Formats: sequence, C-alpha cells, structure tokens
Amino acid sequence: MLDFSAYIIIIVYLLVLFYLGFFFSKKQKTINDYFNGGQRIPSWAAGLSIFGTVLSPITFLAIPAKTYATDWSYFIFNISILIITPIIVFFFLPKYRKLNISTAYEFLEKRFNISIRLIGAFCFIIFQIGRIGIVLFLPSLVLNLVLDLNIFFCIMTMGFISLFYTFIGGIEAVIWTDVIQVFVLLTGIAVSLLYLFDFIDGGLFEIIKLAKDENKFNIINFSFSLKQPTLWVVLLGGLFTNISTYGTDQTIVQRYLVTSDINKAKKSIWINAIMSVPSSIIFFFIGTALYIFYNQFPNELGQKILMDDAIFPWFIITQLPSSVSGLLIASIFAAAMSSLSSSMNSGASSYLNDFHKRLFGKKENDLKSAKYSTLVIGFIGILFAWLLASYEIKSLWDEFNKILGLVIGSLGGVFLLGILTKKANSYGVLIGFFITVVIQIIVSYYDFIHLLLYSATGVISCFILGYIFSLIIKKK
Repeated sequence: MLDFSAYIIIIVYLLVLFYLGFFFSKKQKTINDYFNGGQRIPSWAAGLSIFGTVLSPITFLAIPAKTYATDWSYFIFNISILIITPIIVFFFLPKYRKLNISTAYEFLEKRFNISIRLIGAFCFIIFQIGRIGIVLFLPSLVLNLVLDLNIFFCIMTMGFISLFYTFIGGIEAVIWTDVIQVFVLLTGIAVSLLYLFDFIDGGLFEIIKLAKDENKFNIINFSFSLKQPTLWVVLLGGLFTNISTYGTDQTIVQRYLVTSDINKAKKSIWINAIMSVPSSIIFFFIGTALYIFYNQFPNELGQKILMDDAIFPWFIITQLPSSVSGLLIASIFAAAMSSLSSSMNSGASSYLNDFHKRLFGKKENDLKSAKYSTLVIGFIGILFAWLLASYEIKSLWDEFNKILGLVIGSLGGVFLLGILTKKANSYGVLIGFFITVVIQIIVSYYDFIHLLLYSATGVISCFILGYIFSLIIKKK
C-alpha cells in the first residue's frame, strides 16, 4: 500500500494543477482566449495536448491488460495514425483553417446546412458527457480495487479538480496541464518498465526470448475472419477510427485552431503521430513484461485481481517502491484528467458556438456563458460517473458507448462527403446518415463483425449512401 511519501507526490501534483488554473485565468478575456487560447499556443504544446487527450486512462490501463492476456494484435490499430496523418494535414486541416471555424460542426453548416451541424454537435456533446462519466468511473473502480480508496472519493477528486482548472483557465490551462500530464504519465510508465527489467530473471533479453516462445509478440494475423482482430480488421478499424477521431472530433479539431498559423498546426499533428509509435511500443511491452513476471512469480498475483484492467495498477502497488507508486498513481490521475478537461472544454465550446449563440444571440465577449457551459457539462459528466458507481451499471455504459460510437462513426462519413466531394448535398447526406445509423445498430446487434470495424462500416456506408442519394435528389 502507499505510504506518506506517495501521497505527498500525488498531492503536490494536484496542487500544481490548481496553480495552473489560477495562472491562466488571468489571460481569459474573450471567448477566443477561452476556447482557442488566443491562438498563442506553440505547436509542440498543441501536439502534446493532442497526444494527452487521446491517451485516456482507459488506454493506460487497457493496453497493458490486453497484451498481458493476449498478444500484440492491436498494435497496428494504435499506430495507424501515421497513415491517416497526411490525410488530416492535407485535406481536413486546410478546410478548417481557411473557413476560420469555431467548431468542427460549423464546417458542416457551411458545407451543407444548419440541421446537419446541429445533429453533429448534439451527438458530440452527448458523447462527451458520457465519456467524462466513464473516464472517471473505470480508473476509480480500479483504484478502489487495488488501494481500497473510496470510489466516490476518486470520482470527486479527479472530476472536480479537472473541472476547476478547466472552468477558470480555459483551453490554455487544459493544454499546459496536458503537457505536464504527458510528462508525468510517460515518466511513470518508463520507470515501471525499468523496474520490470530488474525484477525478471535475465532482464530485457529474457523477456523477449520467453515472450517469443509463447507467441506474445504476434502482430499480424493473415486470416480473413472479420470477427477476430486480424490484420485487415485492425488496419481498417484503425484507419477509419482515426479519420473520425482526428478529422471530426471537436476535442482534437479544437487543437488545430489554437496555433498562430496552419504550418504550426501541421507540426502539432505530426508531433502527436510520431509520439504514438514509441508510446505504443512501451505500453504494449509493459503488458508482455507483466505476463512474464507473473509467470515467474505466480504467487505475487494474489487473489484480489478480479478484473483484467487492474493488472498494471496491482503491480504498481504491490511491487514498486512507494515513491514510484505515487508517481504511477499520479500517472493514472494524469491520463484521466487530461481526457476529462478536454471533454469539458470542447463540449462547452460546441454548446456555446453551435447552440447557445443561435438561441440567445451572438456576444463576442460572453466569457461568462463560456465558463458556465463548461461548469454545466462537467458537472453532468461527474453526475453520470456517480450514477455508474452507485448502481454498478457498467453494462449500461457499454451499450451507451456502443450506440453513440456507432453514431459518431457515421459522422465521419458526413465529413468526408463534405471535404472530398462537390456533388454531395444536404438532403442526400441526411438520408445517408440516418440509414447508416440503422445499419450500424443492426450490425452491432447481430454481431456480424468485430467491434473495431464499426467506424469503418459507419464511414463507408454513410459516404456511399449519402453520395448516391445526393445524385438522386439533386438540389440547386
């Protein structure tokens, strides 16, 4: 269990986040400051923020757990961002910067109509509220399991600290805390890996040898099954998931708008893509090393691990020195709060720009509304996490996430229609979108394909159907 020094590390880390919120609150004068940082963010910081936003605690816990239980089949899924980055840089980014949009969904109005913009923004906001809930709930559940920390205490601590510095500091506080959180997270994961090398007889080379003997490094499966994580499934799934994430998700698109020019925005996208490769290798290798460690020392696993995602935190608590454990627990907090603050700020940005200004009139310096939007969205997300913990309805979240994910995946096809075609029109796109949502629900219900392909089926079907109906229903 953690001792006093570990708790000191965690408390100091949380106090730094409080300070950053106060520091950047002084710079928030306009909505542009609050949501775009006055476009004064350097490219390297924006790139690290993109990386930190995508790297949630679910990733921090799930990747080592997945490779511990299986192999490296999902590795190509993680690094497929390298293939997608040129598409984002040369097609999506110039459109967004040229139109000087405030949200990704404003592009949909300029290209199609207001209805499509509002549908996209509504789906995004609901999804972010749900995302806040699960990003708070799952790591809190793990910390409760391995540390006996009260799950509601974990939810409230991570939730309200994130809400505080996001509420008063805006996107600048979010981005600069992301930078610190990425540093804490990667330092923690690297240190834990070094300890694993030291604990296992034979170190790094013995891990590689034993893992190869048991096919733990298997990456490519050439079979043609669409229900297993084969090469085709993880590659297509990664490509279309990343198109939807990096091309249409406001939490990421918002980072494209915080730098002073388009070239700096391009650099930020490439920084994230390049960082994804070594970080993925480290996270995957952690899971493999844990497998070898607990094979050599099976008695160390104990009887307390009731869920796979707890395997890495269990190692942190039971095997590492307390000061190092404090750093790693801070890393879990960092992964959570980086995603939380991004969802709160971007969700508020979408509400204010896509809905509030239309309903209540446009006020360029309505900073109060921006902050209250952040407060409301963050608070609802925290309540959702509390609901998940109170009623143990993780299965409800699974269904919620599946349905909303299917809808968000369909939006990727809408954006591609707007960016890559000239003949697509609002009537055809709306029909294609709603038919695709029905198709997606049917596909998921009957379990035709692996869940990694949901984004691919959504993007492809929406693009094809939207284009065909646009040709049939011509609009002047």
